[in-house]
Amino acid sequence: MLEVGLKYESRLIVSECNTASALGSGDMDVLATPAMVALMENAAMKAVADHLPEGSTTVGVEISTSHLKASAIGANVVASACLEEVDGRRLKFSLKAWDDAGVIGEGVHTRFIVDRERFLSKLK
Repeated sequence: MLEVGLKYESRLIVSECNTASALGSGDMDVLATPAMVALMENAAMKAVADHLPEGSTTVGVEISTSHLKASAIGANVVASACLEEVDGRRLKFSLKAWDDAGVIGEGVHTRFIVDRERFLSKLK
């Protein structure tokens, strides 16, 4: 059962493979915005994963974030997602990311519940 308030935290250590220079979103060796966004989406996906019907998953359809502060290689980064609204298959989450020095990003995210097999069959 999906209930408002479901939460999850995803973690990573900034490494050379998730920097802006490695991902092509910039040319500096700091956590890339796309890597922070992926960590936030992962937290949202995992917040509800254990509460979905058999064979279902969620897919991200919209995200709005701000990346407020850089995180250096070696920094521990945590992203949290909290389910704020359930409207049928549409789920809205609040997002926050931080490292040891404080908040690095915030945002909101919308995901939809889909049947995994049906979703994939539309790609053929």
